[in-house]
Amino acid sequence: MIWFRVIGMAGLLFVAADSLSCFGQDAAARSELHGIAASPHGFINPRAGVPWERSQNEWHLQTFLQPDWLLVSLVRYSGPAGLHKLDSDHVRLRGHLQQALRKFQQQRVGRVVFLGGSITEMQGYRPLVERWLKETFSETQFTFVNAGIASTCSHTGAFRFQRDVMADGPADLLFVEFAVNDDQDAHHDADGCIRGMEGVVRQLFRGNPAAGAVMVHFVNPELLAAAQAGKPGLSVRQHEQVAAHYGISSVDLPADLAAAISAGKLSWDQWGGTHPGPIGNRHAADQVIRILEAAKNLTGEEAESVLPASLLESSFDRGRFLEFTAVKLSTGWTRAIPDWQAIEGSKRERFLKQDAFFSSVAGSGLSCSFRGRAIGAFVLAGPDAGRLEYSIDGGPWQTVELYHQYSRGLHYPRTVMFSSDLKAGDHRLQVRLSSEHHVDSKGTAARILDFVVND
Repeated sequence: MIWFRVIGMAGLLFVAADSLSCFGQDAAARSELHGIAASPHGFINPRAGVPWERSQNEWHLQTFLQPDWLLVSLVRYSGPAGLHKLDSDHVRLRGHLQQALRKFQQQRVGRVVFLGGSITEMQGYRPLVERWLKETFSETQFTFVNAGIASTCSHTGAFRFQRDVMADGPADLLFVEFAVNDDQDAHHDADGCIRGMEGVVRQLFRGNPAAGAVMVHFVNPELLAAAQAGKPGLSVRQHEQVAAHYGISSVDLPADLAAAISAGKLSWDQWGGTHPGPIGNRHAADQVIRILEAAKNLTGEEAESVLPASLLESSFDRGRFLEFTAVKLSTGWTRAIPDWQAIEGSKRERFLKQDAFFSSVAGSGLSCSFRGRAIGAFVLAGPDAGRLEYSIDGGPWQTVELYHQYSRGLHYPRTVMFSSDLKAGDHRLQVRLSSEHHVDSKGTAARILDFVVND
């Protein structure tokens, strides 16, 4: 028999085991002290009026994780712990991640996709996680897909999901990050943060209900400052809501880094900035790997094939690029590869050989018919970016600004939405180039890579 003593006070959890025998085996005694970050008074008890995710998974549940794992360590018990131990409020294991890892082990094949912005596209945390997977599942034939595109937000991620993630088959395991770009690039509001991320997640599970996923919230100065103030930034908070709703494991790097800085273990300079350096990428990868290692030894039932109800009906869960043949051009518009050598501003290599709809003739127009609940455009907005005027179904003309704060020296990729909450059905969009432009822009040009639709 083993007697457990569990005492919680002042953010600390004391766990002690005094053993006699267990399952016919002798077991040693041990005591442990654990820190439970940001915990309230009486954190070891369920707290009425506090959401289940916070009170159970982060405080009350953590209290009982420790005796569970202490029991496993004290006796030669052959099975896994009933609950997994993750000594962090910032690293959350959820859902059916173990199913994807089990497939890697048993079928020895796996399709792993990394989706996000420049933090994903760069040689950062991604190759470190890839290396761990290859070393851990050494007999597995992996297909790794780098679906990171610098500067893009979760909206663009949802609209390009079918092309960049699903074109060659469903993903078995998805790593996704858009917290930084939804914050500093797109400046999405609360619903905007959910529309894109929920769109990504629902497309993932619709394509493969048994897929595993890890959502990694990366960090910039603003998100770090919010975490240090004890309140997660908007994009982190909303993406975490999506993760909890769909049972997706997650890593809250702003909160994790804030705790490390407070403890004197790391600094922002050591981390390397918004685009992490070697130390920051190693730290981020290690936190992701902690989740994977935890999930690898878990067992569980097969994932449900039915998705839960959407958090937002307007989420881009059926996002796609509109067929270019649906767009009708008037005089002044062209679809071809722009003459980039003659155009001022820096360009990214990935777009230089891609056709685009473009014009700099004020008043020139185009139109398209589409079926769906949302319509927008994926554009390159450079130093000469103008404004688009648009009308949907013959309604009033409205204006969308193409020029962005990062357009001054770069042909910046971004998705602009004309409408996100149309009634499902057939619609007609008319677009014309405005004669006016942003005060910092040098022209009235529009370069549209694709029109985007949410069916």
